Amino acid sequence: MAATAGADVVGKLVQRLPRPSKTHYVGKGKLEELIALKESTGYSVAIFDDELSPLQQRNLEDALEVKVIDRAALILDIFAKRARTREGQLQVELAQHQYLLPRLAGQWSHLERLGGGIGTRGPGETQLETDKRIIQRKMHRLKNQIDDIRKHRQLYRQQRKKTGIPIVAIVGYTNAGKSTLLNALSHADVFVEDKLFATLDPTTRRLTLPDKSVALLTDTVGFIRKLPPTIITAFKATLEELTEANLLLHVVDLTSRNAAEQCQVVEDILADLELQDKPRITALNKIDLLLPGGKEWDEAKALKHLSDQAPANKDTVLVSAVKGWGLGSLLELVGQVLNRSKQPV
Repeated sequence: MAATAGADVVGKLVQRLPRPSKTHYVGKGKLEELIALKESTGYSVAIFDDELSPLQQRNLEDALEVKVIDRAALILDIFAKRARTREGQLQVELAQHQYLLPRLAGQWSHLERLGGGIGTRGPGETQLETDKRIIQRKMHRLKNQIDDIRKHRQLYRQQRKKTGIPIVAIVGYTNAGKSTLLNALSHADVFVEDKLFATLDPTTRRLTLPDKSVALLTDTVGFIRKLPPTIITAFKATLEELTEANLLLHVVDLTSRNAAEQCQVVEDILADLELQDKPRITALNKIDLLLPGGKEWDEAKALKHLSDQAPANKDTVLVSAVKGWGLGSLLELVGQVLNRSKQPV
């Protein structure tokens, strides 16, 4: 994630503690190591792979004398770069303000400035209180704008429901190849890049299945481990697309060392959204990167080679979105599961 945000990583430290320090997140010895590492590497930013409390962040900046960023702030920074539509930008801005509000006290604790004049309560109001009110007003305005978008989306979903066309929503860990698969299946032109959160905004395309029936295929924001609650709250309007889906297509990057953990992260988030019981298909993606080098592989040979090593599971398909391998089998399975879900239990 740090590289995606544009950082040049010069060092890394890991510590296992029963619980984080309330004051500095890391222990005293590890803090000394961090200070020493600054002298040897000259780093100017310290990034922590967890959400820090305002007190922890302030104390770490005082001790390290550099800018301290936690996991939530890093994800928000990436989201801010990736949001292309007005909806995405509004949702990111709301999440940023929700993140900033409880941290204002630390930013103003050393100033104790007084505000007064037009638009404030009077000469006795501190700058902190003024800024809190400004941010709260901005958050209120952003929520109203997002609510308008949500209502528009709801009307659009109701119109789609009236047509009776089933909806297939693509879900998965970030950078699993969801947008590439959407492009391959529906000939869309969604932006694709080999980075985390390359696309934030939902995209829907028509999909013709082998039996000539039609479905709508929707790509959604990628999931990630320890996704900050502010992100989930702000992107509620986007994630509501999943609630209307008839089928979830879970795309898995089979080449990732952490594929099993990433699958569980997606399952946990779907459970938090109360979507764990929706019909599901799993597409094991990027199989072309698993094949031994030095051979010319075609689709049939590649699928047979990998299927022989790992017997197929129900509602699971091996695919390569880049090569176009396995897409016929995936579309067949999508049609079967959609037809199965229409039948009375």
